Amino acid sequence: MGGLFGTISKEDCVTDLFYGTDYHSHLGTKRGGLAVKNAIEIKRSIHNIERDYFRSKFESDLPNLHGNMGIGIISDHDDQPLIINSQLGTFAIVTVCKINNIAELTQKALGRKIHFAEMGSGETNPTELVAMLICEQDSFEAGIHNAQHAIKGSCSMLLLTKDGIYAARDKLGRTPVIVGKKDGAFAASSETCAFPNLGYEIAKYLGPGEIVLMTAEGCEQRKAPQDNMQVCAFLWVYYGYPASSYEGINVETVRYRCGQALARNDSVEIDYVAGIPDSGIGHAIGYANTKNIAYKRPFVKYTPTWPRSFMPQNQEMRDLVARMKLIPVQDLIKGKRVLFCEDSIVRGTQLQDNVQILFDCGAAEVHMRPACPTLIYPCDFLSFSTSRSTLDLAGRGAIEELEGPECESLEAYATAGSDQNTAMVEKIRRRLKLTSLKYQRLEDLVDAIGLPKEKVCTHCWDGTSYF
Repeated sequence: MGGLFGTISKEDCVTDLFYGTDYHSHLGTKRGGLAVKNAIEIKRSIHNIERDYFRSKFESDLPNLHGNMGIGIISDHDDQPLIINSQLGTFAIVTVCKINNIAELTQKALGRKIHFAEMGSGETNPTELVAMLICEQDSFEAGIHNAQHAIKGSCSMLLLTKDGIYAARDKLGRTPVIVGKKDGAFAASSETCAFPNLGYEIAKYLGPGEIVLMTAEGCEQRKAPQDNMQVCAFLWVYYGYPASSYEGINVETVRYRCGQALARNDSVEIDYVAGIPDSGIGHAIGYANTKNIAYKRPFVKYTPTWPRSFMPQNQEMRDLVARMKLIPVQDLIKGKRVLFCEDSIVRGTQLQDNVQILFDCGAAEVHMRPACPTLIYPCDFLSFSTSRSTLDLAGRGAIEELEGPECESLEAYATAGSDQNTAMVEKIRRRLKLTSLKYQRLEDLVDAIGLPKEKVCTHCWDGTSYF
């Protein structure tokens, strides 16, 4: 997915920029980048972080980076930041984006005899394309607006300019951008968890399509937000960090409420509740407290050398990493009826391995309660994983088994309690060899988030969203 951070200060900003960007490492594992502006120039540093932590890659660069404003990125795709020389002036740019019509926009640009220099794997760099769309206009504000409306998908961005840092949220607010402030400094971030330990407090949640210009003295709105919003619900379910808030709603609080809803709709007899580390823990605690039943840890995550399995692009490697870092506690498993809460079941391959390990350790029963409905539709709006095909989704795989690959109507399968939905869930349960499987209802997930349904993107569950 990716996450961005930028800060501008009356003093040198590099330390805040370094740690603020690092607080987004859970959002990507491919590239990291920093750009800092001083009185003379913009200097940048980009590193591959597929095999090393962001901090270890960038610490040696810090003595060479000085300035009072800078932007950073954790990117799961292209090299960023880019430094652009244009009629608007020299600026650096980072984006969190998915451009579904990138081929079309590229061909239009080439038809105007515009060229692209940043070609990763033979493809147009999405951030360079965004920069090109910005530079077509006579101001940064007009250029950002132009890019937002030309792109099908999503795009949030930061621009480092001579006048300050422009922060702009996607036109439908699919990804968050939040402004923080402290004495003599402002910052913009994808994750509010980057703020507290650096001394910032939340000043403003940017609305859909909103553009602001940050200086060390203040944050000035340059384009008002629009009313329509489609913020990604999966941010609260899984992708967001527990300490972060979006639209003023804390992630861990939502996960706790999801667990409460799962518990209220469940009557299974079990010995204790567990969460798949770490994404299922908040949900499991909510479930356990509501049921007044013990919470235990039959799986323990080994973090010293296996910190993340989130986004290696190779699925086989993702599965291997996930399996290696979860260690079973056999004394807590043998003879027990265990109920696990998890954020979601995407493909189910990792979960299938985990379930088999539990039974191999002597578990009497293994029950699963995902905190969201069955994933049926691929995400068309955010870059979560480029390697995943539609039929890889556990829900779609089950539907194909039931009806073949040409199923024309998926609505009934997305409707909790329908005959089709029940059959789909049973197919998934049997494949995973679970004692029971019961998904969260969509209405309960939306209630747990606390926003109106029309402002939350739930496309991956019910196919309802728009560009």
